[in-house]
Amino acid sequence: MSWKTLLNKEAPSVTLPDQANEPYAVEPGKTGKPLVLFFYPAAGSYGCTREACQFRDAISEKDYYKADKVTVVGISGDSVDKQKVFVDKQKLTFPVLSDKEGKARKAYNVGRGLFGLTPTARVTFIIDEKGVIRDGFESTINYGAHSKFVTQWLEKLEKEKEKGKGEAPKIETPPTEPAPAPAIAPEVAPVVEAQA
Repeated sequence: MSWKTLLNKEAPSVTLPDQANEPYAVEPGKTGKPLVLFFYPAAGSYGCTREACQFRDAISEKDYYKADKVTVVGISGDSVDKQKVFVDKQKLTFPVLSDKEGKARKAYNVGRGLFGLTPTARVTFIIDEKGVIRDGFESTINYGAHSKFVTQWLEKLEKEKEKGKGEAPKIETPPTEPAPAPAIAPEVAPVVEAQA
């Protein structure tokens, strides 16, 4: 089953150990802010390092990525120890979770990547503040496109939020019954008297 079947549905909650071997609960919608959940094949590999560092840099440089606006979480099947080395070496500023048993990959329908050559596909999910998976992006080779994809979605979610602030709440009113149609006298054919 593809991860695409989860689009526009409530995102699953999972609890996994983070890089410090502490349980980290991924509970979409609970904080009231969007969640970026990105699955990657292998901590420390070239593409995964570049992808994770792009998210790290975006968090420090771009307003949309600030901690009060979004939560970014990385997940792979690597061990806690390998995740810790990865986080420490790359100075990552977001939680990196170990999905050694595949619970999160199963919950989010993330399979193997690159025609089955990598243990995990590189998939990034955008989950809105209500916990709904709005979109996803998969590309094992094009690791750089993931942060661009997220930036575009965070801009869109911010605009939706701003638009919602300025609008008056919509109040549903019961439909009114249409006014009765005016009575129309039936048309009468003229009477023609027969001549005898």
